[in-house]
Amino acid sequence: MQGQALPGFRDFYPDELALKNYIFATWREVARRYGFQEYDGPPLEPLELYTDKSGAEIVQQLYAFEDKGGRKVALRPEMTPTLARMVGAHAQALKKPIRWFSIPQLFRYERQQRGRLREHFQLNMDIIGEASPLADAELIAEAIDKRERVPQEAFAEILAKAGIGKRETDAVFEIASLRGLEAVLTALGKVTGGEEAGEPLRQAVEALEAMGLGDFVAVDLTIVRGLAYYTGIVFELFDTGKSLRAVCGGGRYDGLLKALGGVDLPALGFGMGDVVLGELLKERGPADQASTQLDAFLIAVSGEDVAPVLKLAHELRDSGVAVEYGLRPAAIRKQLELAAARGAARAVIVGPDERATGEVVVRDLKAGTEQPVPIAKLPGLFH
Repeated sequence: MQGQALPGFRDFYPDELALKNYIFATWREVARRYGFQEYDGPPLEPLELYTDKSGAEIVQQLYAFEDKGGRKVALRPEMTPTLARMVGAHAQALKKPIRWFSIPQLFRYERQQRGRLREHFQLNMDIIGEASPLADAELIAEAIDKRERVPQEAFAEILAKAGIGKRETDAVFEIASLRGLEAVLTALGKVTGGEEAGEPLRQAVEALEAMGLGDFVAVDLTIVRGLAYYTGIVFELFDTGKSLRAVCGGGRYDGLLKALGGVDLPALGFGMGDVVLGELLKERGPADQASTQLDAFLIAVSGEDVAPVLKLAHELRDSGVAVEYGLRPAAIRKQLELAAARGAARAVIVGPDERATGEVVVRDLKAGTEQPVPIAKLPGLFH
């Protein structure tokens, strides 16, 4: 039997799944606060949906095959083509601007490295049908822009091999050295049409500053993303330590929906993967996963207390409390050890004396303190 998952794929044991669920819950809460609606699509799409966008060379990076019906298909490597297809199918009926998000599992056959696997889950947030730079700012509000670079000497060599002369190379480095909105706008003001070209960037950055996010934004002209389809501002988000590749990236892609979905609407969006984000969270210590942990572990002192424990467990669960109890008779010490191993916040002890008085003993497993609580008031202790 195969001893491990395929290269680049992951098993999610309970601890790893708890971290993934924590990330997903955070993504959904952020999307909710920004007014986005969740959507999804099929993980298997026609191959041409991706080759039309990225060219035939993309096939080498895909899990592509011919299905039993003779159709050329691929596991989705990204969500934007599916989004374009879905919006194109109902463009007239959808209220604009469309504010959608999804958390799809994506697949790419590429070289593995830290922060990059052959499958991952990704938060996609897109705004469709709005050309205003305020829409760019709305998405960039979740992004901090800073990236690691190829050393200048090595990059100059790459440009030379591509047939680009020294004059053009010097111009590239001069542009790349510009930092900050004012420096970029000043440089644009020296060329024909520059002020007009820089206006969307100015509006987006000023909107971010109005949101109180100016300290998290750096204008950097060395960012290069998806030249085949990005048409405006692009952005990337990095952790402050710059220890890994970009946490997310995106930008404006106004022409893509017309090419893939047959409807001409301005659009922009970003993708944020769970692999890099998960690595960062692991580095910074355990995430708050309280929602995945037990509220209480119920302990039966004797065999006669098992039935009352079962009844109490059902009542607590009906009230939204996460509880567990031992599935076989055991000493109180053993049950307390299991409660601690499960990460329960409290142990609820039910014995003959407690049943006689209509109470239980609630022990705080972290503080080591305990108190009698009337059974009727027990659910309120957890809310």
